[in-house]
Amino acid sequence: MDATSGTLDEALLRLHTSGPEFNGYLSNHGPMAVEAMVRNGQAHTVHRWLDGYENKLEGVPRAHGRITDANWREALGDSSRVTDWTAYFSHQVAERPWRELLAVWWPRLLPGIAGAATHPAIRVGHAVRSLLTEGEDNARLAEFAHALGYWAARHLLLPVAVRPTGGATPSEALAALPRIAEQHVTPENGYSQLPATPGWLSITESLHLPDDPEVVREGLTALVRAATLNYADYGHGNGIMLVHAATAPNAVLRTLPALPRELWAHSFAVAWAATSAVTAIYAADTPLPAPDAASITPEEVFERAVANGNEHAIKFADTALDVAAASEDGDTRALSAALNALTLIDEDD
Repeated sequence: MDATSGTLDEALLRLHTSGPEFNGYLSNHGPMAVEAMVRNGQAHTVHRWLDGYENKLEGVPRAHGRITDANWREALGDSSRVTDWTAYFSHQVAERPWRELLAVWWPRLLPGIAGAATHPAIRVGHAVRSLLTEGEDNARLAEFAHALGYWAARHLLLPVAVRPTGGATPSEALAALPRIAEQHVTPENGYSQLPATPGWLSITESLHLPDDPEVVREGLTALVRAATLNYADYGHGNGIMLVHAATAPNAVLRTLPALPRELWAHSFAVAWAATSAVTAIYAADTPLPAPDAASITPEEVFERAVANGNEHAIKFADTALDVAAASEDGDTRALSAALNALTLIDEDD
């Protein structure tokens, strides 16, 4: 184990003494943020950042009863059972390979991506990335179990089924999306407005959903890019909440290599539905220019995000760096989006 992997494991074990939420509904972003920090060369800042972040966290909620292979359906989406779910997945991951467990539970959990503003799915994406890049060990497998447990407890369907059957690219469909009537709402209240929002379902279903898995990967990559660049122009609608329009599909994209290929197309469809919902709820109506990132490196952008300290800024910068790395030379728009998040999140805080 190298030094950065050791830092990640130490941080995860610290965080597993806290619950997945605090103040009633806010998500514990610690595991996601520290994984991003280690991944992007900021392992030396992790424990100092955690020293401050842990002050707002709460203890592990009490258990209610054992979840089994026979009764899990009745506990799905019950947030009071989060500790029971963590215990269930901790047992499962000790009994079978984590990829096998993911293949079974991904199609069960994926339809509930909207739960807790998509944070559980994002946490799973970070956990899977660490397993794929750093390898398996007790701390990372424990985090995988915690992330799955959080998703199971917060599983929430969108109020309308989305079945993409059109020919639009992600950027075309994203650009055409309408906004809900009342945007100053919680995610759940925003979701409830989607069925009555004129054009939302038809435009969301206008996305082209390919059959070939490699083309699916390309489409999901294009979605993450489009949502990241969209934040540069429209993030001022809600600087914190709109980041999830990009970080949620990126979590799915990061998970694809660990999934059977037959699950990829549906994963793209559900990720797009989540992006579409979050965008309709929180993106501004009209664009504003983002900061110019022409003279700044990706490493400097991430350093600024860590210096900012906000967990959403860190996670969004992590996604923006993924987009920037895959962009053509000279295209700094993803980095501009990350700089925009630093400004907007400071304002929202």
